[in-house]
Amino acid sequence: MDALQIVNELKTKIDEKTIDLFFPLWKHTYTKTGGTADIFIKPKHIQDLQLVIEYAQSNHIPLTVLGNGSNVLVRDKGLRGIVITLEHFNTIAVEGNQIIAGSGAKIIDVSHTALEHHLTGLEFACGIPGSVGGALVMNAGAYGGETSTVLKKATVFSHSGELIDLEEKDFHFGYRKSVFTEKDYIIVEALFELQPGEHAKIKEEMDTFTALREAKQPLEYPSCGSVFKRPTGYFAGKLIQDSGLQGTRIGGAEISTKHAGFIVNVDSASSTDYLELIQHAQDTVREKFGVELETEVKIIGED
Repeated sequence: MDALQIVNELKTKIDEKTIDLFFPLWKHTYTKTGGTADIFIKPKHIQDLQLVIEYAQSNHIPLTVLGNGSNVLVRDKGLRGIVITLEHFNTIAVEGNQIIAGSGAKIIDVSHTALEHHLTGLEFACGIPGSVGGALVMNAGAYGGETSTVLKKATVFSHSGELIDLEEKDFHFGYRKSVFTEKDYIIVEALFELQPGEHAKIKEEMDTFTALREAKQPLEYPSCGSVFKRPTGYFAGKLIQDSGLQGTRIGGAEISTKHAGFIVNVDSASSTDYLELIQHAQDTVREKFGVELETEVKIIGED
């Protein structure tokens, strides 16, 4: 079944305005790189999402779910089949000490909602550019805080279209991993449990984290954030810096001169530029220090 036929069939099931054929994914990713998605869908309702999942499953069509594109590198030949983004699943609601957020909501916005309601526990997320779904998948964290400390419940779809509620015992959180990566669940909604706090104190901590981020990270360029996981006993950025790699370029991609753990798009980089520079950093650090750098950024798509 070709892409046009799939699109024509899907248009009989869901709002055709939410479907794009041959969508350039560089428009969606934070690196501003990446090839084309055969079919790109932004479902607005949970029923439409379920229909797409079930349709893909029954017709053996590859299905990829992207967050807001902040921690992903899509190869230059793009993604086959159906690609979904849940940016319309962006509601944020507060009930007492709990915040219920759609998977497409920005985790930064959730942290600021917590501030508005004098709730503490999500201060660490005030500068994380990902979606709620992405935060759950990667157990996103910063400045000593992690998603695992505040997540109490998640509603997900399996790839067969079954809606499932998960609780703390089900999450299997670790460093940049979770049950959501193990099972490849499609996250719909998350429930965070926070604690009452003082608005001024919460704001002060968030302001401190924001200032640190702005001072240390190359926010002026497109990037995928921190490229590598933290090796046991080391810091990836320090290893890369000590290898003399800051400022190294391949094509339009550069190892940031501001923070060596970031690769930035300084001149119309391709994903291939990124991948070659990632490999160069891994090879150099291995040769100099005997340490293997493992990517934190999710690399997807066709070679």
